[in-house]
This record gives sequence, structure tokens and C-alpha cells, in this order.
Amino acid sequence: MSEQRQPAETKPAATILLLRDQPEFEVLMVKRHHQIDFASGALVFPGGKTHAGDADPAWAEHCVGWDAFDDEQRTLRIGAIREAYEEAGILLAEGLDGSDFAEVCDPAVRSAVDRGETAFIDVVKELGVRLQLDSLAVFARWITPTMMPKRFDTWFYAVRAPADQVAAADGREAVDAEWIAPKEILRLADAGERTVIFPTRMNVQLLAEADSASDCVARAQARKLVTVLPVVELRDGARFLVIPPDAGYGAVAEPMERISAESRTG
Repeated sequence: MSEQRQPAETKPAATILLLRDQPEFEVLMVKRHHQIDFASGALVFPGGKTHAGDADPAWAEHCVGWDAFDDEQRTLRIGAIREAYEEAGILLAEGLDGSDFAEVCDPAVRSAVDRGETAFIDVVKELGVRLQLDSLAVFARWITPTMMPKRFDTWFYAVRAPADQVAAADGREAVDAEWIAPKEILRLADAGERTVIFPTRMNVQLLAEADSASDCVARAQARKLVTVLPVVELRDGARFLVIPPDAGYGAVAEPMERISAESRTG
């Protein structure tokens, strides 16, 4: 009798939906580098695994809204903001006087943070700003299915993007940064013009129900958070990836053939 393989341990991760209303309701998407082994070339939200530095207690002096969250949420929110900074050059922060941060983020410094050569907290100190932890609204939480070799427990956050900052891809993990209307993302995916992997596509569909950045954030704040852990079900001889029907996405049963194709497409 063969021993059943234990599911891989999940790693905490954070993803951020940066929203704007001009010229229309749009979200910032980045295109994954074609040399990345999973979903290369896919459109995704900025995000990634949290780092040890995201949990540094010294952040207490450099964040707005610190006392409103527990250690887990503090770490996730700092990680989400760091990823937006690294991948898209957007820094969700304010000056010590409460003014909005509106400078261009230095690409060389962003790259040094990404490589682990410079601590993100040191960048924030040098800029004389505080991260806006309380600006992020929880949008969703997805956990990678148990059969996958690499698994993540990913929190999605929605936030209105700073009006005076310009997004720019880092050129390493993300080779392009593009503002796109949610419904246009879905059209491009359906037409086969862009690769949009399953979790991203489901959250873009949810995003498309809103008609503005403020509407999206309000919907996210009002919505009951149901953690999504997709499972595989056999239906009429075919395998489908199924998510909880009460998670806000409706009844979803995605053919596994499409999931596999999305993960390979470059």
C-alpha cells in the first residue's frame, strides 16, 4: 500500500489591486517575464511572497494604521506594498506631515530591494515617509490547491492608486505594467490575446462588478471574506477545478485542461 503524499506547505503571499478612475475604471496589471517557469507572459496583479523584513517590528514607527492590525496583517500589507514598489514603482506612502508621496521611485533602488541588497524599511526611512497600511481593503484570499508542488496562501488587497505616481515595470519579474479596464482584461483573455491564469481571472471578474475605484473598495469592505481553496472534482468523466459557491464568484467549475494550458502559455 503506497503512502499518500502530504500536501506541500503553504507560504504567505500578498497581491495588490491598484485602481484608478481616469481615463476610466482600470486596474494595474503587470506581465510576467517569459523566462519564468510558471504562467510566463501572463497578466497578473503585482504581488509575491512575504519576506522576513516585512515582519520587522521596527516598521511600527514607519506605518500609518499599525495599531489597527495584528502581526499577520501587518506583515502581509507591508509585503503587498513592497511588491507594488518593486514590480511597478508605486509606493503607497505619505510624508511625515501627512502629504501624499508623489516622487518617482528610483529603478536602481527598487532593483536593490528586489535582490535583497537593500532593506525596504531603509528606503522608507531615507524617503521620510510612512506606509499606508490602512489604505488597503481586503479583497480576497486564495490558497493553492493541495495537489500543487508549490503552494501559497495569498491575500488580495484593493486600493486606490496614488494619482501622481507613474507605474513602471521592473524589467525582471514584470516586463510591462499596463492600466486596463477589468472588462477589457476578460475580453482579451477570452479572445486568447492575453494569458490570464485562473485565480487572476476570477478576481478580475469580481473586480468587473464595480464601476469605480471607490465602489470596488466599498464592495470589498462589505463582502464577507470566504477563503478560496479550489478542489478537483470529477464530473461526467472530466476533471474540474471547483471553488466555494459562497465566495462571491458564483458557481465555478473550471475544466482542468484550461488550467493546465494557462500555466504553460508563454
